[in-house]
Amino acid sequence: MKRFSCVSLFSGCGGLDLGLRHAGFKTAVCVEMSADCCKSLEANAIAPHVIQREIANVTGDEMLAAAGICQGELDLLAGGPPCPPYSKSRFYRKEKPRALGDPTSDTLFQYLRMLDELRPKMFLLENVPGLAYKVHSDAIDAVLNQASALGYRVQYKVLNAANFGVPQIRERLFVVGVQPGLNFSFPRPTHAEPASQLSLVEATYPWVTAGEVLADQDTEDNAGDEGHYAGGQFNGLLAQIPPGDNYLFFTEKRGHPTPLFKWRSRYWSFLLKLSPDKPAWTIQARRSNNMGPFHWRNRILRISEIKRLQTFPDEYMIAGNVESAWRQIGNAVPPKLAQVLGTQIAKSLSDEARQSKETAHAGLALSRREGRTERRIDVGTGKATPVRG
Repeated sequence: MKRFSCVSLFSGCGGLDLGLRHAGFKTAVCVEMSADCCKSLEANAIAPHVIQREIANVTGDEMLAAAGICQGELDLLAGGPPCPPYSKSRFYRKEKPRALGDPTSDTLFQYLRMLDELRPKMFLLENVPGLAYKVHSDAIDAVLNQASALGYRVQYKVLNAANFGVPQIRERLFVVGVQPGLNFSFPRPTHAEPASQLSLVEATYPWVTAGEVLADQDTEDNAGDEGHYAGGQFNGLLAQIPPGDNYLFFTEKRGHPTPLFKWRSRYWSFLLKLSPDKPAWTIQARRSNNMGPFHWRNRILRISEIKRLQTFPDEYMIAGNVESAWRQIGNAVPPKLAQVLGTQIAKSLSDEARQSKETAHAGLALSRREGRTERRIDVGTGKATPVRG
């Protein structure tokens, strides 16, 4: 299988790159500032060159030299600039700046700078859905306008990982740009919520559930919560919440006889518990004892479990302590979703390569025909005489 070249920015622990690898890409260079993330990238041989540095201090020429290519030869630039300025949580943190008002939003423009300096055939930018919200229109418009000014045709879409076989309801925004002559279309969902009409019309399979992927780990030996104590002072309440529910179970609106919380008075993941019959809720980037999702056995999930829910292989190595490992996995693009997108991108590049090859073959055949001299055979002597004119 042909391997397409890729350069990865804000690589994290390698979820996006791992999925792209399965789709036919070979990441030549990763740029990541976290030491633990870089150790994870190296431990799993994600790329031969891992640059541990802030992206602002890395140049396109340095990346091209490490990859051994020239500007314009790279097949794909991929990455997800840090997302706090556009996250849903910022709607609840009024004291913090949002969108382009947050200094960390400069990472978005660093990605665009690298796009300008590398000029890949295609690019893939991943972020939280909030980047596409109307309130953040200046940010998404900056991406679209600057990429268009560089000659890329750009489209974006919010995808739910659960609709592509990931056992997790996780929505993310993906922006894809292509150079002239290339075409791209987002993948169609392959999975759907069993009760939805989509499952009857477009998708082939029902959503994959948390219970399916964690079944072999859901043992009595793993049932204990030592080192995984959840709920803090609300641990007793957590045990009363049905699987798939959260603190709203204890509200008057939900009909609880002795309500303990007001309706929507807490963040939605407060005391949130998984259901084995549904995909997981979004795995957050922070391990918490009161913010879920928690296991249906009323404990904090284990690292091995969130790897499954994010579709990392069991053998995938994550460096650092538990909190660092959780953050790396929670921030990652699910490899399975990355593979689905990568397959579509590889198809676009393969179509372009095939068309170029066919054009080259057609040109060669034409030049041979034009350069061929027609000869007439004398049936009497058997000699060939060039025909002129």
